[in-house]
Parts: sequence; structure tokens; C-alpha cells
Amino acid sequence: MSEEPQEQPAHEHPIRLVVNDDRTRTRLTVFFRWLLAIPHVIWLALWAIAAHVAVLIAWFATLFTGRCPRGLHNFIARYLRYLTHVSAYLYLVANPYPSFGGRTEYAIDLEVDPVEPQNRLVTFFRIVLAIPALIVASVLHQVLVIIALLGWFTCLAIGRMPKGMRDLAAYCLRYELQTYAYLYLLTARYPSFVGTPMA
Repeated sequence: MSEEPQEQPAHEHPIRLVVNDDRTRTRLTVFFRWLLAIPHVIWLALWAIAAHVAVLIAWFATLFTGRCPRGLHNFIARYLRYLTHVSAYLYLVANPYPSFGGRTEYAIDLEVDPVEPQNRLVTFFRIVLAIPALIVASVLHQVLVIIALLGWFTCLAIGRMPKGMRDLAAYCLRYELQTYAYLYLLTARYPSFVGTPMA
């Protein structure tokens, strides 16, 4: 990822996964990965309650105003960013222990574009329209779990996550997060099968 800000191409998705992972894995933390992730999983579950309430409020607000209120948008985006960090750590897509809160940059990070206008009719039927994407995201999540399981043994053996496995896991995670972003009104753009090149 370039250090200087660049104008995003018109076709680029407003929800992007940024991969800055070197694929090195610490064997000891890999061995205890699921135990080490427990505090984050608990905090994420508590935060999810507030995030889902925020999504419901955002849905009503977007129906009336045609856009998600900026404060709600930022809160939901930060929740999804934290979900990205925890998921990347838990499923071995990244190695560093994530910070709580989703504020700091991470090896696998989520970029969310600012608030954009949204069609009210599409917003009204958002959950119905999201069903096909949710089905695909569910299948890709199972793929992500299988990669994490195979990656666990591989990382213990060689201390690295193979690039193909890391990239496929990141692809699955990206589609899942774009689906949530669409469902949670962060974007009007449907999840995309096409992603940016991996680092």
C-alpha cells in the first residue's frame, strides 16, 4: 500500500481490506491462538449488541433522510474494523495481537469510505437484498475456518502462513466484511467478488 494518498478508482469498492501482513507466525501464539483470542471475542460480542442497535437506528434514519447519520456510520465502521482485526488474528490471517477498540492500524485492516447517499427503497428491502450475499459469505466463512485449521498445523511446522492460504483467507474475510457493511448500511454497493491485489 502506497504511503501517499491516491485517488480511488471509480470502480473500487467503498469497503476495502488492506493487507500488510508479512506471513510470519509465532509458533507459541499460534498454538494458543484460540485461547488468546477469548478476551477479544467476549468484548466483540458485547460490542455487537450496541452495534446492532446502532444499525437498527441507522436503518430508520436512512429511510427518512436518504443517508446514514455520520456518527452512526463511524460507530458501525469502527465495530467492523475491530471485527476485521479479531477475525484476522483468530483465523491466522495475521499474527500480531490486536488492540482493543479498532482504532489503531493492524496487519489486516479495513478501510471504509465516508457516508454516501442511499436509495430509500433499496434501504427498506436491504435485509432481503442481502440474503444471496449472506449465503455466499456463509460458505466463504466455512472456507476461512478450514484454511485456519490447516494453517494452524502449517504455521506450527514452518512458522509462516503460505501466501496462497493467507490470500484466500483474506479474500473470504473481505467478502464477508463487505456483506456486513452492505447489510449494516455503511455502503449501498453490493459485495464484490473482485478484490484489490494482495500485498
